[in-house]
Amino acid sequence: MLWSGGARIVEELLPGTAERLLAAGARRIGFHEDLVTLTSHGWQHRFPPRQYAIMCGRPLLDWIVRDRILADERITLREGTEAVELAGGAKRVTGVHVRGARDGARELLEADLVVDATGRGSRLKHWLAALGLPPLAEDVVDAGIAYATRTFRAPDGATAGFPAINVAADHRVRRPGRFGVVYPQEGGRWMVTLSCTRGGELPTRDEDFLPYARTLRDPIVADLVAGAEPLTPVFASHIGANRRLYPERAATWPDGLVVLGDSLAAFNPIYGHGMSAAARAARVLDERLAEPFGPGAARAAQERISAAADDPWIMATSKDIEFVHCRNHAEDPRLNGGAAVMRGFADMVATMAIRSADVSDAVTDVMSMTVPQSELGTARFMSLMQGRGCSPSWASRRCGGTSSRS
Repeated sequence: MLWSGGARIVEELLPGTAERLLAAGARRIGFHEDLVTLTSHGWQHRFPPRQYAIMCGRPLLDWIVRDRILADERITLREGTEAVELAGGAKRVTGVHVRGARDGARELLEADLVVDATGRGSRLKHWLAALGLPPLAEDVVDAGIAYATRTFRAPDGATAGFPAINVAADHRVRRPGRFGVVYPQEGGRWMVTLSCTRGGELPTRDEDFLPYARTLRDPIVADLVAGAEPLTPVFASHIGANRRLYPERAATWPDGLVVLGDSLAAFNPIYGHGMSAAARAARVLDERLAEPFGPGAARAAQERISAAADDPWIMATSKDIEFVHCRNHAEDPRLNGGAAVMRGFADMVATMAIRSADVSDAVTDVMSMTVPQSELGTARFMSLMQGRGCSPSWASRRCGGTSSRS
C-alpha cells in the first residue's frame, strides 16, 4: 500500500510511475469511499475521498519503479553484489567495499556520497563500529506483530470497484490484538493478511487460515475468504517491530554518508507507512543535493532526513504501545511520560473521525503523510473536534442513524 503522500512524491521524482501502475492493474483506493473499515472504535463511515492509496503487488511496484529508474543512463546497477563495509574513516566515508555474490571477488567503489538504503537488514551499526565510531542511539517498540498472508483469486464481480476491507483490533480490551485485511491487487487477485500482536497465535498452516479469520471482531474477512479460490499457501512473517536509529544525535557523523528508509527507521507494516516514509527521505535528499554539498553537508542532510521520519515513527509506535505485551525500549518521552495523555486524545479523535467527515478528512490527511501530524494540534482541528462529531454540512446526511459496513 502506497499512501497518497508517498505516491505524489514518487510521481515528482519519477513522472509517469502512477499511470504505469494503474495501467498494469493497480487499484487507486479512495479513503474512505473505497474502503470498508472496522476501526477500534467502530465502523468507519464512507465519506467522499480526499486522499488515496495505490494498492498492488509489491513485485509490480518494485519492477515499475526499477524500470523507470534504470531508464536514466546516468545510473548503473551492479547485480549480484553485496556491500561488505564502508571505506574511509570516522571523519569521512569515501566509498563501499563490495563483494560479488558468485565469485566472492572484492572491489572498492569510490563515492562522493554513500547512501545506506539496505533496509531492515542494514549492517550500518557494524560498519560504523569498524570505522571507530561509537554506537548510535536506538529506540525499539515491539508489539510482537506477526503476519500470515495468502493470495486469492477474487470471485466474479469482486474486482473492479470492489472495496478494500480492513478489520482492526481493539486495543482497549487488553488482550492480544488480531487484525485482517483484504486488499485488491492486479490480475483480479486479493492479498489477504491476518495479523496479531504478541500472544495472538498467528495461523501458519493453510487449514488454520479461515478459522483464524473467524476469530476477528467481525466475520466479513472470513466470509470473503470462504468464497474465494486460494492461489498461494500461507506465508508467515514475524518482522514487525518499530526500530529507529538516531544518527542526528551522534557527536560526530562522517561526511559522505547518509542513511534512509528502513535502514534508518522501520515501522510496523500494518500502517503502510514504510514506502511513503522512504519517499519523503528521497525527496529531502534530492532537494539537498541540488545545493552545494561540501563539508558538513551529509550531516545536515541526515538531520532533515531523520526529521522526515518522525511523523510515521510516532504514528506507528504510539499505536503499538497500546497493545498488551508490547515491549517498549524507547527513550522518546512522547512514548513514555506523555503516553497516557496521547492515548486519551487519540481515542477521542478516533471516535469522532468515524462519523465526522471533516475530522475524518483531517486525520486521513495525516495518515496519508500529506500533512504533518502537528495539524492535529492546530486551532482549526480543535474547532472540528468541538463539533460533536459532525460539521453542520454533514450532520443530517452522514451522522444520523446506525453506522454500518455496507
